Amino acid sequence: MNLFIRLFYVLITTLFRPRLPVGPATSELALMTMPNDLDINLHVNNGRYLTLCDLNRVDLFIRSGLARLMVRHGWMPVIAEHTMKYRKELGVFRRFKATMELTHWDERHFFMTHRFTIGDKLIAEGTSKGLLVGKQGVVAPHVVIAALQASQDART
Repeated sequence: MNLFIRLFYVLITTLFRPRLPVGPATSELALMTMPNDLDINLHVNNGRYLTLCDLNRVDLFIRSGLARLMVRHGWMPVIAEHTMKYRKELGVFRRFKATMELTHWDERHFFMTHRFTIGDKLIAEGTSKGLLVGKQGVVAPHVVIAALQASQDART
């Protein structure tokens, strides 16, 4: 249930946050660990970090306008690869910042960097590469960026 509460939190807060630019962009979320985030060692489960990264992607999708385009075109986001390095423990009821930066793309994938911090202390960091899939297969990032730019131009 906690995951749905966090998703709802992200969906609501995006309404009050500034739009993100087309291209490289950063999503930052202020969150707190809950008891169901923990494993038997009483720190955040490694799989939960990946779920928290998904929340940053949802934030970016909505604030950039990509979510609307994905619905309109029937595109689905897919993570092709994800790595994480865990540096410090993240215990229960700890406030932390989850940051995702869309750094670049190639002919097929978008590349992202993820960081989890408490103040200036790095807790975990990782990278992921993702893509969008449509009815005809993988949607090239240059097509996505052009559609996003056209959508933002139409609104101004």
